[in-house]
Amino acid sequence: MSRFVNLELGGESEDHGHGTKPLVKDESYYFAEAGSAFENGLFETALRLYSKVLEFNAENAAAWTGQVRMLIELGEFSEAKLWADKALERFPHEPELLAAKAVALGRIGDLAGALAFSDAAIEERGDTPYVWLARGDVLLAREESRSDYCFEKALLLAPRNWFVNWLAARIRLYYQQFALAMKLLQQALEWNAGHFLLWLELGQCQSELGLLAPAAKSLAQARQLNPQSVEADRALARLSEASSLGRRFRGWWRRIFR
Repeated sequence: MSRFVNLELGGESEDHGHGTKPLVKDESYYFAEAGSAFENGLFETALRLYSKVLEFNAENAAAWTGQVRMLIELGEFSEAKLWADKALERFPHEPELLAAKAVALGRIGDLAGALAFSDAAIEERGDTPYVWLARGDVLLAREESRSDYCFEKALLLAPRNWFVNWLAARIRLYYQQFALAMKLLQQALEWNAGHFLLWLELGQCQSELGLLAPAAKSLAQARQLNPQSVEADRALARLSEASSLGRRFRGWWRRIFR
């Protein structure tokens, strides 16, 4: 069964409790839950929750956009483009939806189309952090240095906002700009030091840059904040293996030149 069927059917069914004062699970509830899942890196869960929002209100443009953005975060760029096309039939002038399609196009290699949709998002008075993050994403795909201005613009529109910093870092990570991503994550941690995902991704950046000791501390912090994190355990295992290989290499090097 394709994602389109799953999304249009609303994904998994919901169980309803039998308490004396049941929680009202309406459009606002599912939209808030989707946002929370997004902030915690639960992109598949957020995708389903945005679909639930649309069961209550098919005219919720933010939920349509949310679905496209979750597909992008999941690496399903072609599917994101198809879903964006479907959403744009309803909301042809929605800036963040246009921006999300621009990102999907950029990541599948349609660089001219990506720039055109990013231009359209800005022309529709799209002066939001995400529109500018998406613009930076597109320009990075096009290998243009102007991307830095776009990230700066997004951060200025949302000062001291850990979430926007995190989103910017994830884009930098996708394009393997680990040092720039690390800086953004360090800033995000100044404003939300208790979020395990920031520590996890900081540790991954540090590991990629060969900063193994700081990486170990960051990943240990991530696991302490979220002991159930499989990603943190895997990252620590990879780091341990890299450290072991490094020690063996240094020993081999010393023996050669002894």
